[in-house]
Amino acid sequence: MLDRRIFLTLGGLALAHAATAQGLRERWAERRAERRAAPASAPGARDEPGTDALRWTDAARQRELPLRLRLPAGADRVPLVLFSHGLGGSVDAGRAWAQAWADAGIATLHLQHPGSDTEVLRHGGPRALQKAANADQLEARALDVRFVLDELARRQAAGDALLARLRLDAIGMAGHSFGGHTTLAVAGQSYGRRGPAPLADPRPRAFAAFSPSPPARGEGGFGGIERPVLCLTGSFDTDPFATAGSERATRGDYRRQVYDALPSGRGRKAELWLDGADHASFSGNAQGQRSARPRPDAAVAQAERHHALIRATSTDWWRAHLLDDADARQRLSQAPAGLGPQDAWRTA
Repeated sequence: MLDRRIFLTLGGLALAHAATAQGLRERWAERRAERRAAPASAPGARDEPGTDALRWTDAARQRELPLRLRLPAGADRVPLVLFSHGLGGSVDAGRAWAQAWADAGIATLHLQHPGSDTEVLRHGGPRALQKAANADQLEARALDVRFVLDELARRQAAGDALLARLRLDAIGMAGHSFGGHTTLAVAGQSYGRRGPAPLADPRPRAFAAFSPSPPARGEGGFGGIERPVLCLTGSFDTDPFATAGSERATRGDYRRQVYDALPSGRGRKAELWLDGADHASFSGNAQGQRSARPRPDAAVAQAERHHALIRATSTDWWRAHLLDDADARQRLSQAPAGLGPQDAWRTA
């Protein structure tokens, strides 16, 4: 088990303000209405043409995982990115980014994590969602990733035709918010005195953390992460659960600490900073565009520009690190086209 002193900011989750509970109740009501309006292929998820809904069971943990596989068109073998949703999310998370990756020849397997997914809202409401932001759930998520990677190899070796095109030597991992924290854990984030990287997995080659968060009270460390990490955040990418009026509730600058703390060298870290982008800007799914708080006007007005930059930059990241695409690597060496005067691109 992880040291309980880590009681996490986990994707920016500081969980104690009463105004937050009201916002969560409103979001819960919205999602209940959405579920009544459309049937789901997995709990809390929407059916989506061109993808395959799966359910795999980790017998050792008696844990059933909803999954969604998105394959590019064609018959070629392709790299694979695992995508981990934020707190209260589902396999719908990251769909906009994953479609762009599929168009560029990269498959995505969306994971849904029981215990911190949309079913927590369905059955327990906002209070249960708050309680799901804990070290046990982070550990469970990282073990979900380990199980899925093991199962991919086992099923492919057994001749599973659906998985035959996947290149298991070219795997990446991404996630939004709590999923970003999960991504950094799998990449090698260490936790206090319990030793380095207890949740790391050596198989992914590169990572992308959407709305990443530094750990609480500086107890986590990024110095041991040796594989490439892309951070994506923005000026209004605030902590959705922070006390109203606090620094984390008004500015997203604190998320930039992750890039600063990652090791440098040979372009193995990068950061896309978007002025005006908020937490929902990085979720990659229509449901995620709603927020417990009103969205800033800048985030709504610039949504199309923000999304275009996120799609292009993250696609180049995967093509460079999973496909060894020299053109994509060259584009990553300079500021992306379309950056505004207050946006920023950093790499080291």
